[in-house]
Amino acid sequence: MAAPDEGIGHEELALAARNHGIPLEALRHDVTPPGLHYILLHYDIPTVDADAAAAWTLPVHGRVRTPLTLDLAALRALPSVTHRVTMECAGNGRARLSPRPVSQPWLTEAVGTADWTGVPLRTLLAEAGVEPDAVEVVFTGADHGVERGVEQDYARSLTVADATAADPEVLVAYEMNGAPLPPQHGYPVRLVVPGWYGMASVKWLADITVTDTPFTGFQQAVAYRYRQTPDEPGEPITRIAPRALMAPPGFPDFMSRTRVVRPGPVELEGRAWSGRAPVVRVEVSTDDGATWRDAELGPAPADGDAWSWRRWRTSWDAVPGRHVLTVRATDAEGTTQPLTQPWNRGGFANNEVQRITVACA
Repeated sequence: MAAPDEGIGHEELALAARNHGIPLEALRHDVTPPGLHYILLHYDIPTVDADAAAAWTLPVHGRVRTPLTLDLAALRALPSVTHRVTMECAGNGRARLSPRPVSQPWLTEAVGTADWTGVPLRTLLAEAGVEPDAVEVVFTGADHGVERGVEQDYARSLTVADATAADPEVLVAYEMNGAPLPPQHGYPVRLVVPGWYGMASVKWLADITVTDTPFTGFQQAVAYRYRQTPDEPGEPITRIAPRALMAPPGFPDFMSRTRVVRPGPVELEGRAWSGRAPVVRVEVSTDDGATWRDAELGPAPADGDAWSWRRWRTSWDAVPGRHVLTVRATDAEGTTQPLTQPWNRGGFANNEVQRITVACA
């Protein structure tokens, strides 16, 4: 944990320079251009030449009747689907916590929505034939490094039930927004797990292993867990908590990012999403949460794209002075974003409401 008055350190600055979030004005795009989509890189971006003969294959093995070995051409030859999915980093909002966990210092920008094309994971598992005693499916990426003293390939797992579910349908994806995956987004192939925080969507996918025991790798059993104290096992992080974000209105001050608007009608707009249930309500406040009014929701996501964000908008009659704009989402389970931070040691799933300071003159 950072000390109460401790600023962002050099190591965190290096992480912030290496990773990047979406510029919030890009929330106006239905689909995030790949270069604006958030990126979190645990280790190095692997160099993979999947077009060279026999250069890259994806094995599907373990507790299956018929192990598979697929190259990129074989994957592309299988029936494909495209799903629009909003992906958010589990650490989004971490830098606003107090005390602040020392890690990638996200504010609220670790999100993006893309059209992912690939083969449903359940198709591959059906072809391989999962054995009755199978418990989990382990996904290993080609990225390799050290984290908290543990040398490792990045790896995560899903239960067999989650891996073979029809909704959300997990993808072995090879395209993003109609083009091959960019290197930073997992070329040649990545996992996409709709509705889950981004740590589940393993990039640079190199291996799929079906196991008859729970996976206890670092990223599953140590990292990405809700903990209040360092010695507790913690609860696993899975689905995305509801969140709404506003595209900042007006124009910014360079350093403070305070927004400047003119008096009169100002359109406020943004996106809202949840990985637990569809968003059914978005409320906006122009007085830092003292009063709220409903925003107009755009069309619900199409069938097959239920785990993508939903547009919202409203109009505000701005008057001279300083204002704090706030927005919050509620999903169909009745879960509403909190007005104060939900704290945990890793700084995960902090979906406290967004606040934007606006000067009207």
